[in-house]
Amino acid sequence: MSTACIRIAIVDDHPMVAEGIQSILESYDDVEVIATLSDGQQIIDRAEALNPDVILLDLNMPGIGGLSTTEILLERRPGTRILILSMHDSPEYISSALSHGAMGYVLKDVPTDEIKIAIDTVMQGQRYLCTGAQGSLEPYDKSDREQLTNREQTILLQLAQGQSNREVAEVLDISVRTVETHRKNIKRKLGISSTAGLTRYALEHGVLQGTGAKL
Repeated sequence: MSTACIRIAIVDDHPMVAEGIQSILESYDDVEVIATLSDGQQIIDRAEALNPDVILLDLNMPGIGGLSTTEILLERRPGTRILILSMHDSPEYISSALSHGAMGYVLKDVPTDEIKIAIDTVMQGQRYLCTGAQGSLEPYDKSDREQLTNREQTILLQLAQGQSNREVAEVLDISVRTVETHRKNIKRKLGISSTAGLTRYALEHGVLQGTGAKL
């Protein structure tokens, strides 16, 4: 029985890199490269029509960069699995990509089979960091972060369930401006810049588990 192929879109402004990745992936029977694009705007414009399962996305591209592209794609298509492909192994790059909602980070110099492993991992709904990225991120992850207050945790839960600032304000009987202030503080403390990133953080840290009855 044949299984459906994993639909991949590759977005990289270096044609040789994109072609190299495409040739690697096309050697697997369960992968189909449906598009190779050269900038963020192209995938933003075509994501709906292409309907990729996974987007392999370069960070540094002309026009709209990888981080902004990730944020826009996830705002429009929250279920999109985005794997960042980059030459940069600094913790700032990696942490920023994850906080924007990317599900994985792979360095461009990894062994070819690791790209396939990364794709399979994110297809299962799990985060993937290649070995070089993991080692780079560990000390950065351990840095002390400000803790969320109880009120901020409550608001994070509401936002992660897709409620608007106005809806949260009504539930908690506070002003919309107060919700906006809390929202900014939550994003600052967690180092997250998008609503999709907040939702992913809430899922990964169990914020949404066992709370349905309370709302």
